[in-house]
Amino acid sequence: MLRKTFQFDYDVCDLSDLSSTERDLVEAAQKACETSYAPYSHFHVGAAALLEDGTIFIGSNQENASFTVGTCAERCTIYAAHAHYPASRIPALAIAAKGCDGKFLELPITPCGACRQALLEIEQYQESPMHILLYGTECIYRLEKAADLLPLHFDCEALS
Repeated sequence: MLRKTFQFDYDVCDLSDLSSTERDLVEAAQKACETSYAPYSHFHVGAAALLEDGTIFIGSNQENASFTVGTCAERCTIYAAHAHYPASRIPALAIAAKGCDGKFLELPITPCGACRQALLEIEQYQESPMHILLYGTECIYRLEKAADLLPLHFDCEALS
């Protein structure tokens, strides 16, 4: 038997450690929480995608009484950004969330499995890494690429 380990590096930082562009992106993700439609969970998530021309495109989670037809902030954001700017890469994405108490979470949240897969696909499609900023009031996680979120991923190579 062979045992292997997955490992990746990420930064644990605060707002003062971020570039001005990264701070703007995190702020946009925080503001995007206000556009969330979450009448059932009261868990508001916002995401902000930085496009290669500097445009920041936001999205938020959208719930539905038929729970499975809602969508997460991450997928809402990257799909809409790609629909509006199909030729533009997304070099960075920030994610923020407010809990049921209406306050931003102390620790960063991470994307669900479906969003991790979607982020990975966009990263592979654009053939360049997408930096991920996960916001929490106590710290921010900064990842170099979306693929770090999903080490044993499913991709188009599996389909051949």
